[in-house]
Amino acid sequence: MAISSILAMAPGISPDVTKTSPTTFESQQKFGSFLKDAIQDVNASQVQSDVMTEKLVRGENVDLHNVMISAQKASIALNATMEIRNKVIEAYQEVMRMPV
Repeated sequence: MAISSILAMAPGISPDVTKTSPTTFESQQKFGSFLKDAIQDVNASQVQSDVMTEKLVRGENVDLHNVMISAQKASIALNATMEIRNKVIEAYQEVMRMPV
């Protein structure tokens, strides 16, 4: 059996040479935009929590449990962001300690 007939039966086996991996610049842009979006989401949750807290303090019609849920979501998002930042700093410091 010829190899060409096998490859014709299973086109998924042959390597796809048309796909290219993203360049370093493209990867950096994707990571940068992902990081920016994540930080903006954390900021938006903090702002929403502040707005709901202010409404509660002013006596507007806001449920206390919704205010507390919003505050906890913002707190969890901020804590997760801080932990990610700490891990990135630790990884950077570890790379800097590596001998050249």
